[in-house]
Amino acid sequence: MTILQIDWNPAPEIFKIGSFALRYYSLMFVIAFMLGLHLMKKIFINDKIPIEKLDSLFIYVVIATLVGARLGHFLFYDPEFLFRKPLEVILPFRFSPKFEFTGFAGLASHGAAIGIITALYFYSKKVLKKPLLFILDRVSIPVAIAGVFIRIGNLMNSEIIGKPTNSDFGFVFKRLGEDFPRHPAQLYEAFCYLIIFGILMFVYWKTDKKQKLGYIFGLFFALLWSARFLVEFFKEKQVEGGENWILGLNTGQMLSIPLIIVGLYFMFRKKE
Repeated sequence: MTILQIDWNPAPEIFKIGSFALRYYSLMFVIAFMLGLHLMKKIFINDKIPIEKLDSLFIYVVIATLVGARLGHFLFYDPEFLFRKPLEVILPFRFSPKFEFTGFAGLASHGAAIGIITALYFYSKKVLKKPLLFILDRVSIPVAIAGVFIRIGNLMNSEIIGKPTNSDFGFVFKRLGEDFPRHPAQLYEAFCYLIIFGILMFVYWKTDKKQKLGYIFGLFFALLWSARFLVEFFKEKQVEGGENWILGLNTGQMLSIPLIIVGLYFMFRKKE
């Protein structure tokens, strides 16, 4: 081990009682949602939106994130499992080889994005009574910082690992039985999301860009999925056959390209 190499072997569970275990990944999700709720409260106050509308927003986003990310993971990366064990997809339990509480292990950010946008469409119509892009602009800010905590959770689980560095630099994932360093791709991505969060906070609080509907949302999408596209070069593929796309791009990168284009469209479209 050198100063540039970290032997990484944390237990993914904080504690376990019987079949129930509290995992760091689950804790990171809770922190992300609580911090997001705090940020949205400040934004609602600034925009003079009644605070009572925040509770329903929280419920919409939590359910949409879990359902969208869960279904997206299996639709995009493991569709066979979705049809073979549908109950294990929608419930936080494993039924074989024995019953076990697993939490929602296996979540796809692209699926979460689709789920959240769909939920916010109904929220904007039924509760907020404002254009969809208005709430998308504002929700983008806490979603960015949430991504930081989710990737830290992935690191604690020793999952979504990076490719070997072929040097003394990197993380050695001991829990995977390895003895060579890999790129800490989870930290690369978390750092990118932290920077994106800072940019979005600056744009919302210090500029008048929030007056242009869709600009902050577009900026968020363009930056987020560009970061995801680039970090994917340092990641191991998540499923077999996941890199059989044009130019060797993997599934995550192919899904990111149209979302980057969507972001650029909302940034540079003419103001209505």
